[in-house]
Amino acid sequence: MASMKETAEQFFDACETGKGWVGCQQYCYEDATFSAQAGALDGIETLEHYTEWMKGMLTPLPDGQYEVRSFAVDEERNNVAAYGIFRATHTADGGPVPPTGKRVEADYVYVMQFDGDRIRHMTKIWNDEESLRQLGWA
Repeated sequence: MASMKETAEQFFDACETGKGWVGCQQYCYEDATFSAQAGALDGIETLEHYTEWMKGMLTPLPDGQYEVRSFAVDEERNNVAAYGIFRATHTADGGPVPPTGKRVEADYVYVMQFDGDRIRHMTKIWNDEESLRQLGWA
C-alpha cells in the first residue's frame, strides 16, 4: 500500500498535468469532495469536477506546468499539504477571451484529506483574481 505522501504526489502530478478524472480517480474516493474560496471555482464541489476543470485549463494554457515548493504530511490529521507554483501562457483558444499571450505565475496550495489510503476531500487555496488579472481574463 502506498503512503499518503506517495499517493498525494501521484494525484498532484496527474491533476496538474491535465489527466482529468480518468488519471486521478485511482487516488480518490468516487464521491471525494472539493472546496475553494475562489470565484473561478464556484459550483465545483467534487474532486472529479475539479480534475476535469484543471484538464480543461490546459486547453487555452497548453504550456502549463507546475513547480512543487513544498509537500508536508500531517499523519496525526491524515492530510497532505502541497504548495506549488503554476506557470502558463494563454496562447490557444478555449479561454473566456481570445488568446492574450499573457503569462500567469500563481502560488497555490492543495490540502488533501485522507481516509485510509485515498483522498476523501481536497481544499484548494488560491488567489484566482490575481491569476485571472495576469492572464488578461479579468
